Amino acid sequence: MAFEKIIVLDDEMIIRKSLEQQLRKKHYSVATASKISEAEALLSKDQFDLMFVDVRLPDGDGTELLERVSEDPNGPLVVIITGYGSIESAVECMRKGAFDYIVKPCSMDEIDVILKKAESYSQLLKVNQYFSNEQANGSEIVGNSPKLKHLRTLLKKVAATDATVLVSGENGTGKELIAGELYRLSPRSGKPFIKVNCAAMSETLMESEFFGHEKGSFTGAAQRREGRFELAHNGTILLDEIGEIPLRLQAKLLRVLQEREFERVGGNRTISVDVRVIATTNRDLMKEVREGRFREDLFYRLNVFPIVSPPLRERKEDIPLLANTFLERMTRRHGVKIPGFSKEAMEMLVAHQWPGNVRELQNTIERCVILAEPGKPAGTDALGLFMPVHSSATFSQPVSPIPIFSEAVEAPEEDIPAAPSASPAEAAPPSLPSNDDSGEFKTLDELEKDYIMKALDFTGGKRVEAAALLNISTRTLRNKINQYRLDGEYIP
Repeated sequence: MAFEKIIVLDDEMIIRKSLEQQLRKKHYSVATASKISEAEALLSKDQFDLMFVDVRLPDGDGTELLERVSEDPNGPLVVIITGYGSIESAVECMRKGAFDYIVKPCSMDEIDVILKKAESYSQLLKVNQYFSNEQANGSEIVGNSPKLKHLRTLLKKVAATDATVLVSGENGTGKELIAGELYRLSPRSGKPFIKVNCAAMSETLMESEFFGHEKGSFTGAAQRREGRFELAHNGTILLDEIGEIPLRLQAKLLRVLQEREFERVGGNRTISVDVRVIATTNRDLMKEVREGRFREDLFYRLNVFPIVSPPLRERKEDIPLLANTFLERMTRRHGVKIPGFSKEAMEMLVAHQWPGNVRELQNTIERCVILAEPGKPAGTDALGLFMPVHSSATFSQPVSPIPIFSEAVEAPEEDIPAAPSASPAEAAPPSLPSNDDSGEFKTLDELEKDYIMKALDFTGGKRVEAAALLNISTRTLRNKINQYRLDGEYIP
């Protein structure tokens, strides 16, 4: 992350002009001042990255300005320069917040070293501020099935390169974990790893989040802000759910992938970055290209090395290991002692289709741990841990749960419905009764579509409120609306 704007504050004109010329040769924007008051006027009008400050000045001591600048979290780094160097004064300046301390006369080599150190420190500081708002994720890819072994082989080969990777797969299959493993195995593992959830961003702010903005470029832009690509310089950027990016922004993203350069919103300075790009999607991007929602050139730029995250139903050999891993993790998190699964429970877990994939399995195990009676092993006491029956639909009418462990807890009927005595396949009747007022039997997709339309009608077409009523995310509701529009149905 290169610096842009620097102030040189020194009352000696020869030193001030010499340092200004040397910095301008390196393409920095340089402002000069001979007094503290002049430097403060510059700081009040613009945002600077670095200041070279002399100690003895006509209107005061440079360390006084250092203290005031250090109190501003968005203020520039300060390098003290003085012709009266001593260990005591250097220690005092560093204590007051100086980034570094040099003694006149100083060579350009010394200045170069300080500039490199300051730029690296500034990037590290901003990346740490970004990560302080991110939730740490210590998860890892779990499983030893043939599909996962093949996946690990691919990851090791491509991780050693800088190739752009597109990870596709259903929701809940661990696409973000695959991206994290690529980063961990790559030569850039010691550099920043910046994640961008494209689906969670407002379209109006997405460009600013990606590329940053200049002060005053739009209402609320009180300070210059670095974008995610700039924070990821020399590291890796993860574009999660890349299919959610609007067409308007796709052209700018294509330029970054091709040229590795961009301009901030409201700026005219071209910023070059060195980043490795990993993208994930749960959409069929080729279908999106055919229907005009995704640029073809961007697709091929992202699809340099495609990786498919396999759904859980295609690697059922991993379910016992995953289930036990989640059980250990959740019992530790919630402080509940559960020795393990009964044989019947594990068979039931393996037999289930898991349309929500690994995320659904994890949530089911956590729900089971929360409902369990602490301190009693499975099989000897009623634990009351349940797994819901799922269809291929994202959500449907409530159905009766199946006990995960060998015994079911006794509970009021309104809290936990009774478990069926046979598996869904064995209990299915030869014919099904009507589930609609018309006397016809509707499929789950038809019921789901009707239910969505009723929710949207009830909320007057407000998707956020409808999603809350349906107990699903806004993104899931949007995907369902798009799905049923393909059938020619009108949905508010």
